[in-house]
Amino acid sequence: MAIKSTIFKADLQVTDTDRDYYDSHKLTIARHPSETDERMMVRLLVFGIHADPALELAGAISTEETPALWRKSLSGEIIDWIDIGQPDEKRIRKACARARHVFIYAYGLARAKPWWQSIKKDLARFDNLTVIFLPDEQIKTLPLMAERTMQLLCTIQDGEIVLIDSNRETAVKPELWLQPVKQ
Repeated sequence: MAIKSTIFKADLQVTDTDRDYYDSHKLTIARHPSETDERMMVRLLVFGIHADPALELAGAISTEETPALWRKSLSGEIIDWIDIGQPDEKRIRKACARARHVFIYAYGLARAKPWWQSIKKDLARFDNLTVIFLPDEQIKTLPLMAERTMQLLCTIQDGEIVLIDSNRETAVKPELWLQPVKQ
């Protein structure tokens, strides 16, 4: 018998002064048994960064057909494909062909740095790809915020993301590893 996903509920209040976006999102998160609290909370953090009424948590564990998060147009076109971790070049190539914008959020320097060193030359050719690293020391308290019911405030100003719950605060300044060349 397969182990079922654990359901988490999050009320995420987003205040993004960089994009002039202010809204509240009620999210239901299905955490797959193989997903850690850290990865689930990174998904919530990334949701806050890209918050939009059309943004969806696509699944606990990305499949070949879905990323961690995505935003689609009303006609079903994938506008933003957002992956978390270290996807292989084939998956990235497929995502770049399917979506207007592709974002990869890497974390865990011990795994992310070798992945990045091995793949960065192959990724420079994509004009719709952004790769961002979330520093370990800045996200280490995220798993402590994981509760079945969460009230979170996500504030973004000058590129810094602050995630706050009733007991703690985590500030993250993402590192941009690759961005599209403006044409």
